Amino acid sequence: RFREDLLARINLWTFRLPGLAERREDIEPNFDYELERAAARIGQRVTCNRAAREAFLRFAGSPEASWRSNFRDLNAAVLRMATLCEGGRIGRGDVAEEIARLQAGWGGARPESAPGALVSEVLGREIDQFEAVQLEEVIRVCRASSSLAEAGRRLFAVSRAQRSSRNDSDRLRKYLLRFGLDWRMVTKEARETADT
Repeated sequence: RFREDLLARINLWTFRLPGLAERREDIEPNFDYELERAAARIGQRVTCNRAAREAFLRFAGSPEASWRSNFRDLNAAVLRMATLCEGGRIGRGDVAEEIARLQAGWGGARPESAPGALVSEVLGREIDQFEAVQLEEVIRVCRASSSLAEAGRRLFAVSRAQRSSRNDSDRLRKYLLRFGLDWRMVTKEARETADT
């Protein structure tokens, strides 16, 4: 709709700014910048532990991360993690949740997120869908946590405040045992993947 003769006079230069997916080397410095901005925005110092930072940057630089909205996606991801983390420290669990949220938003959920697939892989058998949904979430949180205690704190955050005994590790250990599982079995594949 622009007048063709006027456009011909001003259309001298054309610039193409590559999207974030084509400039993955810009993600790491901008992660730090966005973390500082998020801290200023929420009015609290926010840090990210090394394992969590490496996990996020590994995902961010992989083909799985489409960065459809470019820096808006990165800004939103860092702000969400900074806002939702406990005690102003972003951990592996926060990163795992954010990666899952980004993938779902981009429409590219991982195959293991299909109902029952992760449970069947770990148990080697199928179970009722009702139990599979809960167990899949427990396995996902375990794999995103650095210890049994951390996973227990995340999984029992609400009910632990109402209990006199707060042994979250023991509660989680007993829950896994109901399915013939233990911490080592549940997190084995996640550790092997991280080592490669």
